[in-house]
Amino acid sequence: MARGHRPSKGHPGPPRFYGRHAVWAALSNPQRRAVKLWATREAAARLELPRALPVTFADAADLGRLVPQDAPHQGLVLEVEPLEDVFLDELLGAEGDAPLLVLDQVTDPHNVGAILRSAAAFGARGIVTQDRHSPPESGSLARSASGTLETVPWARVVNLARALDEMAEAGFWRIGLAGEAQRTLAETLGSARIALVLGAEGEGMRQNTAAHCDELARLPISDRVESLNVSNAAAVALYAVATRN
Repeated sequence: MARGHRPSKGHPGPPRFYGRHAVWAALSNPQRRAVKLWATREAAARLELPRALPVTFADAADLGRLVPQDAPHQGLVLEVEPLEDVFLDELLGAEGDAPLLVLDQVTDPHNVGAILRSAAAFGARGIVTQDRHSPPESGSLARSASGTLETVPWARVVNLARALDEMAEAGFWRIGLAGEAQRTLAETLGSARIALVLGAEGEGMRQNTAAHCDELARLPISDRVESLNVSNAAAVALYAVATRN
């Protein structure tokens, strides 16, 4: 299948990243095409800029008009093109036993950004989302990811249930996190390659998604809280996989 650019859904034009970490990471990624930079002279002086990149110098107030209200741009706003598609078979075919993260209708860009950071921290092979129910690349997502949007492979699929079937065929043990599960995550890990499946905060996994998991498991949290934020749950689950015996 030919690789190509995804449409930037929900945006009238190319996404705009802001803040030092997101802009630096995008400029450092050879797979990312930067279109134009707006910057204060002070902030631009701290970056090594590509010679061909158009740069417009502006004051902080003018930059604030290019991003969502009160967004902490830190003197840098970079217009980019979305990254080329990553296909599921690329993630499944990668060597090693690094876990895969599957997100079922997790649409909040701050949560997905935080999950990307945890995926990078614990060496996940990538994340998988359903294209229609996941956030597009955006400034808020890139800032929450703190540079890891550029480094963690992200496969967007049309049909999540079919993708989970492909994971099983590739030898992944699919564990869905669910608070009502009888067994804890540690009890279900085993030694196989793991695909961790997390649902949206509040609603959890859809029934059809849970039906395509090999097991459901819970995190052994205190009864003083009902549940963890999905990004926190992802971090704990990834740590459990990284430290399993």
